[in-house]
Amino acid sequence: MIRLLLKFVVFLASSAIGLLAANWLVDGVSVHPRGFVTAVLIFALAQAILSPFFAKMTSRYASAFLGGVGLVSTLVALALAAWFTGSAGLSIAGAGSWIAATVLVWLVTALATVLLPKLLIGKKVAGR
Repeated sequence: MIRLLLKFVVFLASSAIGLLAANWLVDGVSVHPRGFVTAVLIFALAQAILSPFFAKMTSRYASAFLGGVGLVSTLVALALAAWFTGSAGLSIAGAGSWIAATVLVWLVTALATVLLPKLLIGKKVAGR
């Protein structure tokens, strides 16, 4: 149960870090404070559902594209988060911003998913 909760926290935190990184580093990406939590929740939920779906479909029909599954699911999750939150949450303007945000959020969330558990476990062990 604790492992599942830790994975959930890491997943949400990595999504938040990825969206904030895109907000800070990509022109045309805006994450508005009042809709930030909603955007993170929608993005994380979409990623959790879409990643396995796209991976399964790709491995079944086009295994050569398996490496791009993360990027595709990130793009679709960003689109859903932007669509559902509108101007109050996440907004991305311009094709270049969409591409840059997709790559950056994908990279940051992947790194955060690897590094955050080490930081959280390190704190837990240090606290004993």
